[in-house]
Amino acid sequence: MRFRSGLLSSLYVAFWLLGAQALPTSQSPFILDSDNNNRTISVQLFNELEELSRIVDISYCVGITGIQKPFLCASRCQEFPDFELVTTWNTGPLLSDSCGYIVLSHPPSPPRIIIAFRGTYSIANTIVDLSTVPQEYVPYPGDEDESGDSTSSSTISEKLLKPLRGLKRSVHTDESKCTNCTVHSGFLTSWRHTRPHILPHIKNLMVKYPDYQLTLVGHSLGGAVAALASLDFQARGWDPQVTTFGEPRVGNKALMKYFDTKFSLGEVEGAKSSYRRVTHVDDPIPLLPLKEWGYRMHAGEVYISKAALSPSVADLQHCEGDEDANCIAGAEAAALEARFDAQGLKEMASEWWNEEGSMWAIPPRYRLWQLFFAHRDYFWRLGLCLPGGDPRDWYRKYPHPETDEL
Repeated sequence: MRFRSGLLSSLYVAFWLLGAQALPTSQSPFILDSDNNNRTISVQLFNELEELSRIVDISYCVGITGIQKPFLCASRCQEFPDFELVTTWNTGPLLSDSCGYIVLSHPPSPPRIIIAFRGTYSIANTIVDLSTVPQEYVPYPGDEDESGDSTSSSTISEKLLKPLRGLKRSVHTDESKCTNCTVHSGFLTSWRHTRPHILPHIKNLMVKYPDYQLTLVGHSLGGAVAALASLDFQARGWDPQVTTFGEPRVGNKALMKYFDTKFSLGEVEGAKSSYRRVTHVDDPIPLLPLKEWGYRMHAGEVYISKAALSPSVADLQHCEGDEDANCIAGAEAAALEARFDAQGLKEMASEWWNEEGSMWAIPPRYRLWQLFFAHRDYFWRLGLCLPGGDPRDWYRKYPHPETDEL
């Protein structure tokens, strides 16, 4: 096969080289004692994140084989006997698609109302989605009418009153304002399409189960939708617990400061943080969309520094602020050292490959083949609706929060 010259050929070659030896032979999450410092995560937090990675992995069954009541699927559902399915949603196959499920976690499991947001199946959609332009972000309740619910009907009187209601909601307190905030338009559209499918259920469940913790978890683009949902829910006074894996950059610096303020993020985060943004070395998605386009990260990062599965407690660390150089932002700092030559992609790609004789000179955010590997490797290899998850996981063991000594 002949490859086209330039950067694209380099990426394809790198992908096939990695594909032959990317999966490790041993992939069990492994608990080790770690030094007691302010960056080290606890065993309890490690177990929580590992469990949530399996919970979000189940969301990939939505749109394929499905999830049935009480909580049955072709993936890991049997690992959660205390779960009760409430509903699933699938807004369609377009670029603004969103899929996921809502489940109740009953005692003896931690009592929770869990919303799991699935990532996209299409790598092409991922790349296209990450290229769309930003738009103004208006916090709840300012954008409530713009839900994107094309299935709802309105009476003539409702349509006439809608502009007046919009004017009323446009008046924000200083606390609710998000000055100069912009958001990725594709991610916002996904959330607006999702909101009418899940909001009625969440409102009812919050009343029926007031002592259950509202818990959001998302992977990949689902992490971006979960992020925007969390701001909406926080504004409603619901205080969600949020965990994302491989969440892309959602908006500009002003919006990220708004995130940090709403969830009290900033310094090195503790185990009780209400927002955990889990990243993984070599995953390009947390570095996209590009910083040069005005996008930034928010705080709350938990960084997995080990490239191969499976990580131990010692491989995870809390990160400081929005862009900790010891975490995923450090990978981008290294990327800035790869200079773009004005003579074109061919010479640039050649420079990446020749530097130190290694293909790893390619900046991490351009290693798009890692969408198949590092971007899916969060405690487990996510993204396949099969019994036990990815076939490589079938003989793996994982820690159980009820049996480990904390």
